[in-house]
Amino acid sequence: MTENIKFSIIIPAHNEEKYIGKCLDSIVAASKGYTNQVEIIVVLNRCTDKTEEIAKSYHCITLKNEDKNLSKIRNAGAALASGEVIITIDADTQMSVDLLSNVERLLTSGNYIGGGANGKFERMSLGIVVSALLLIVPLLFKYGAISVGIFWCYRKDFMAINGFNENMLMAEDADFAKRLKDYGKKSNKKWGTIKNGMTTSCRRFDTYGDWVLLENPKVILAYLNGSDQNYANKTYYDNQER
Repeated sequence: MTENIKFSIIIPAHNEEKYIGKCLDSIVAASKGYTNQVEIIVVLNRCTDKTEEIAKSYHCITLKNEDKNLSKIRNAGAALASGEVIITIDADTQMSVDLLSNVERLLTSGNYIGGGANGKFERMSLGIVVSALLLIVPLLFKYGAISVGIFWCYRKDFMAINGFNENMLMAEDADFAKRLKDYGKKSNKKWGTIKNGMTTSCRRFDTYGDWVLLENPKVILAYLNGSDQNYANKTYYDNQER
């Protein structure tokens, strides 16, 4: 890659052929003002479907990874990054067309250490709202006011906090956000949230039902604990409908 790369976008992918095309289309649309300044790194985690073929058709950088650990998967992608800014996004999520320009605006202001994004699900229901709140409220108490889903920061700051915590198997995203936010406070920089920055799939609700967290609150406790390998495998790593 050249020295002109501004954004390195990292996508962990485990059998994502149903979703990753939309994700990559959204990145292409958001990249129109940044010709030759964006690299997309797809970390192929134990893929047995057409995820790799689709990623290569978009000229993504790909690497294969066997870990059942999202922190290690994302960090492996970051280790290949050459861009000034690192952005992480899930394969079933689409970024808004102005997300990259908003990231650049906030970071170059010098006021923000980095941040996340909020957005919407592809569909909504009362069950989805209740399930989301059952997870968001405990996270708020444990990690404070953060936004997750898409993360963005300068690569130097990502490396300064050692990326994602590889000892965490779940809630590694909230942990990363808190540590980056705390790191920014040392230089009087804020945590930023890009409003309406993404749209994410409802695959977990489509598979398990919209009221899944109300019906199985043990999942919330496992998520907050962050180190339960059995729940992590069931939720993320051994499930084709993650």
